[in-house]
Order: sequence, then C-alpha cells, then structure tokens
Amino acid sequence: MTEKTAGVADAGDAERPALPATGWAVLGLLSFGEELSGYDLKKRSDQSLRSFYWSPSFSQVYGELKRLEKVGYVSSRLVAQETGNRDKRVYVITDEGMAAVRHWAREAPVEPPVLKHGVMLRLWLGHLLEADRMREVLGRHREYAESMRQRAEADAERARAEQAWDYPALVLKWSERFYASERDLADAMLTDLDERDRARR
Repeated sequence: MTEKTAGVADAGDAERPALPATGWAVLGLLSFGEELSGYDLKKRSDQSLRSFYWSPSFSQVYGELKRLEKVGYVSSRLVAQETGNRDKRVYVITDEGMAAVRHWAREAPVEPPVLKHGVMLRLWLGHLLEADRMREVLGRHREYAESMRQRAEADAERARAEQAWDYPALVLKWSERFYASERDLADAMLTDLDERDRARR
C-alpha cells in the first residue's frame, strides 16, 4: 500500500520529519502512555485501527518503530523474558514524539477518504458476469461487513473499559455503524438486482 508522507511544522516553523500515515498511527498507539513491544502494537492495531483504517503487518510495524526511533520520537529498551526466550524490545513515546503526533492530529490537512470499493467495481462490470455470480459476490461482501460490524462492536466494548481509550471507543462505534451500513447497502443492492431482473422478464 502506498502512503503519502507529509512534513508538518511546529510552532517555531522548524520542519519535522516526514512520516507516512502508518508512522503516525504507530506513534498514536504509543501516545496512550504504555510501553509496548512490536507484537503488542500489532495486537492493538488489530483491535482498533483495522476497523477504520487498516492494520499494518508486523514488518511494517517494526519498520515504522525503527524510523520513529531514528528521528527521536520513540525510545526503546530490552526487557528480559521470564520464560527464557530472548529479550524483548519495548518502545515508549518521547516528549518530542508526543509533541509531533499532537501537532499532526491538530494541524494535518483534512483529506477526504479515497473509496476503492472492489465489490462495486466488479458489479460495475456486471455485463461480464452471470447473475448468480453477482449475487454470490454481494453475499460474501454482506457476510464480511457483518463480521466486521460484530468485531468493531466487541472492540468498542473492550475499549470502553479503559478510560484512556474513550476516543478510540467512539471511533470504533463509528466503525460499527459504517459496517452496518455496508451490510445494509449490500442487501439493498441484492434487492435492486431482483427488481432489475423482474423488469427485464
């Protein structure tokens, strides 16, 4: 996935390092104040970011952590494991990193989301598909949307248990509504297909 990078200036107009959106997302996960490993960050992203943005792979998480440490936005240390496994590296946000992600959240330009709806692209090519195949594609999309809605609902419930996660819980509630609307739009499209077929008989 290609991501745009954007340098943002601080109050003194000094240029901050340009980061891809995933870098800001990883830094944002650390902004809640916990010291986390790359594994922990991946798990957190699966529980929250995935529902409204996307969940980076382990390699992307570790790549961003290296970038963030290089520019001074996070620091790390090795922690001995009780199980005898190799030491674990954990990361914490620095004051400079907190200032940078706060500035990004406040000042970054508001960019409209880019809709790339693969299911609709396939239905747009419906003249190349059989009717049953179109319904199957929509049915699978409906199942996916409902499963994501349920997941967002469960993740929002867990987030509400942590006071520091008040705003992530609100975003997860938005995600729950978004996937519910995707599910309902798939149902509406299936109805539209039925009406189209009846009108052509």
